[in-house]
Order: sequence, then structure tokens, then C-alpha cells
Amino acid sequence: MKKVIIFLAKGFEEIEAISIIDTLRRADISVTTASITNDKMVKGAHEIEVKTDKLFDEVDFGNYDLIALPGGMPGAKNLNEHEGLKEQIKKFAEDKMIAAICAAPMILGGMGLLKGKRATCYPGFEPELIEATVTHEPVTVDGNIITGKGPAFAIQFALQLVELLAGKASRDEVANGMLV
Repeated sequence: MKKVIIFLAKGFEEIEAISIIDTLRRADISVTTASITNDKMVKGAHEIEVKTDKLFDEVDFGNYDLIALPGGMPGAKNLNEHEGLKEQIKKFAEDKMIAAICAAPMILGGMGLLKGKRATCYPGFEPELIEATVTHEPVTVDGNIITGKGPAFAIQFALQLVELLAGKASRDEVANGMLV
């Protein structure tokens, strides 16, 4: 079974985070949520609090196939300031998958992970996708990096992750069940 770890920081975009969690779990993909703060309760950009499964320091990164980063502000900025998370993202870039939506692709751009790659992001964050070819697509897959444009495309983004992790048949089954 494929396993995904999704990181939440104060100010995360709730629609993006919950859409990823819910959609992947519908496909029987194991999803663990982790807080980068010292508290499992994390408040989103719209004041919705979510209790994560783990704290950052409790995560065994060797158990996961994909790191997912929801956007939102200041959530993406807070994720970007967490050096331990960025260290793990760099390791995942070598042979695992990284998914970032909305403002969160700026983290990958700032780390140089989008150099020569195609990527998308929330409008206005394009300059942060350093040396990437910006697609403006709802969802862009380039190798092991998956980027999404924003909240309106959260389900589409999550379904793309289902397809990459569990196959097209699983994606289609989940999408049909969700009336997408």
C-alpha cells in the first residue's frame, strides 16, 4: 500500500488539505497528517482547526512514498521556513514523489527543484517557480513532481495523485463515486 504524508502549518488552505486527505483515503491510500508546529492542532487560513496524526519529529520518512504540501497563506510561507521539512523534501526529490498546490510550489522553486521542469501555481506566485516552465494548467506532472494551481482544482489535483499512486482504474472509481 502506498503511503502519503501531508504537512500542515498555521494558515494552510483547508480545501486543499482536506481534499487530498479525503480523496486519497477513498482510494485506500494511507494518508498521515503531520504538524510542523509543536501542537497537533493546526489552524488553517480560514480559522478551521485540524488535529494532525503526528508532529514533524514523530515522522519516519522512510515509510512514505509521497510528501504533499497544501498551499494557503501564510501556510505555504510557514512550510517554507521549516528547514527540517525542506531537508526531507530534498531527499524525496531524489527518488520519491512531491506534490504541492497553490502557493506551496514556491517552496520547490526556492529549493531549485523546479529547474527545467514544468509546474503550475496560484496566480501571482509564478516568479517563485525559479527556472521552471510555468504551465498555468490546473495540475501539472513533471517526473516525480506534481503541482496544482489552487483551491478550485483541489479535487482534480488529489485525483491525479490517486492515479499516480494507485492507477487509472482507482482514479476513475474514486472520481465516479464522488460524481466528478
